[in-house]
Amino acid sequence: MEKAESSAEPIKVEFDNFEHGFPEGFGPGWWGTLAYWIGIAFATFQLYVAAFNYLPSQVVRGVHVGFLVLLTFGLIANFTAKSSLGRALGWVIGGAGFFCGLYQWIFYADLIARDGDPTRLDLAVGTLLAVLIFEGTRRLMGAALPLMCGACLVYWFFGQYLPSPLNHRGYDFDQIITHLAYGTEGFYGVPIYVSATYIFLFILFGSFLERAGMIQLFTDVSLGLFGRTRGGPAKVAVFASGMMGTISGSGVANVVTVGQFTIPLMIRFGYRRAFAAGVEATASMGGQIMPPVMGAVAFIMAETLGVQYSEIVKAAAIPAVLYFASAFWMVHLEAGKHGLVGMKRSETPSAWNALVKGWYLVLPLAALVYMLFEGFTPLYAGSMGLALTVGLILGTSIAAGASSMLIRTIFWIGLALVVAALSHDGLKIVPVGCVVVALIVITAFIRGGMAALRSCRDSLAESAKSAITVGMACAIVGVIIGMMSQTGVGTIFGGWVIGLGEKSLFLALIMTMLLSILLGTGIPTIPTYIITAALAAPALAKLGVPLIASHMFAFYYGIMADLSPPVALAALAAAPIAKENPDKIGWEAMRIALAGYVIPFIFVYSPALMLQAGDPMAAKLGFYGAVALASFKALVAIALFGMVAIGFLFTRLTLLERLVALGAAMCLLGDFPFSDTAGFVLSAALVLWQWRQRPPAVVEAV
Repeated sequence: MEKAESSAEPIKVEFDNFEHGFPEGFGPGWWGTLAYWIGIAFATFQLYVAAFNYLPSQVVRGVHVGFLVLLTFGLIANFTAKSSLGRALGWVIGGAGFFCGLYQWIFYADLIARDGDPTRLDLAVGTLLAVLIFEGTRRLMGAALPLMCGACLVYWFFGQYLPSPLNHRGYDFDQIITHLAYGTEGFYGVPIYVSATYIFLFILFGSFLERAGMIQLFTDVSLGLFGRTRGGPAKVAVFASGMMGTISGSGVANVVTVGQFTIPLMIRFGYRRAFAAGVEATASMGGQIMPPVMGAVAFIMAETLGVQYSEIVKAAAIPAVLYFASAFWMVHLEAGKHGLVGMKRSETPSAWNALVKGWYLVLPLAALVYMLFEGFTPLYAGSMGLALTVGLILGTSIAAGASSMLIRTIFWIGLALVVAALSHDGLKIVPVGCVVVALIVITAFIRGGMAALRSCRDSLAESAKSAITVGMACAIVGVIIGMMSQTGVGTIFGGWVIGLGEKSLFLALIMTMLLSILLGTGIPTIPTYIITAALAAPALAKLGVPLIASHMFAFYYGIMADLSPPVALAALAAAPIAKENPDKIGWEAMRIALAGYVIPFIFVYSPALMLQAGDPMAAKLGFYGAVALASFKALVAIALFGMVAIGFLFTRLTLLERLVALGAAMCLLGDFPFSDTAGFVLSAALVLWQWRQRPPAVVEAV
């Protein structure tokens, strides 16, 4: 743990709220130490749940929410209170929230026995929990999400007085509080279940991989592969952020980690500040759709749809590659337009040497992917991936303390043989845990070993801190889920979408897109997806859109909202690094991510792009033929949109050429007779025309 600050002054924070995460450390003095050890206790509880899972699900959810509320109020007080009294008050309020979570454990059997007939104490605890979740979320993320959930709560209480068809039958106070605080469709619904299991575990997995040196490996490989190409620094940013997204699943976290290196590098090589920050924001937000880890929404989606997580990963794979290919293409065109060159050979490491040196860091990620696609649950795969990562960190520390290469080689071979022996009849958590404990004991007695153990301990605490924002969003959005499940109001909006879809599916998609973007400008991606999916996705499914595609459609535009002004959270996170106006960055990010706005329409009309059945071309070309055609069409379409957005291919495009490119792209997106033929013919003609207009001396590799 870093040395705690001793000053009693409040710590200066960069934003008006903590939606982007907390500042470094845990707070001043022993208050920070308290938060640090509570974070470790929280992480330890989650590891126990992942490993053994002996507790009832409702208890796990309750204790998880209790820890979230405790750390929310405690950490906010640590960073903002002006006195020890203020900090103490924050921790007391958080402690009350922790008691509300423990209440589910202490009175678990009694709550089941009196289900539907709550006592006054039950109602008091449930009401207190609701107040604390609303206030904690407001302090953590601002007023937008609590106000939206509050409006739903008001409708829940008083909707019976509205005219038909907006009204409902009416519900008493005890019915609403019981549904919210003691059922599985309120605060303790599917989102908080996913937060308490998969999300926390994968946050921990990503944190340990970062500690092991994965960021450096990704950066070195990216520099080696693309640093010397035209506009290389921006391509490094896209590739490194895409790789980082495979383990972090967090857009803003990617911006503030990878962006610290890539944004100044892009600026130094001639990219405009707003464009450089926009590239990093666009690439980083793609981390939420990049398999295998993706973002928290992917786990919620799998649980909501009742499908294996590997199905979500397979469906997301091709669109995610297209998203990053689009960003890569955009920066290539921008570099060509302004004549930006790559880095010198002396400034870039060897990608091969980086892989040779750090290849073992890829093993946990490879094991995770293998287990997910072999049908293991995300909880099991994540636990084993985490155990392997910890083993690598501790094993590296032990091997580094050996006196000769022979001893180090014997150690790694011996460790591999032990793991192989344990996995002969399938990996079990207890033997794996024993190996990890043995490595911890050995590490504690070697030179430099305590530093490695402290690093692992810090990862536990930091993971607990990182999980707070996601967890609180999952908790409060339970109000919307609970209200919709009890009142059935979602069917009204679904009816509107279906009504539009009967006239035009395109209009129904536009309405869903606007809803998701409008919601996302004020609230995080998780509640945006949950609300939009609950309202519109079932209606889209009734219109013939595959269920995963309809949910992924809502997910994509929740992500795009984080790039769209006026809020543009990713742009806001990149602004202080680039020293540029967040709105300028947001508009640049929208331009760079233009393909991200059209890819969802492509996979709705061509489900083969998500490896889903039901593609119209499958009857003619077969399933894999339809996949190939859909992927090729999407590639050509995003290439055309890139030309429209940047205004360059082999030379600068005129306004007429941009309009032709736009028309060709829209033909490839359309679904009318000869639309594909028209799109391909226009594309070929435009590329040939641009080729003939190119400056004769310009021949550069991508």
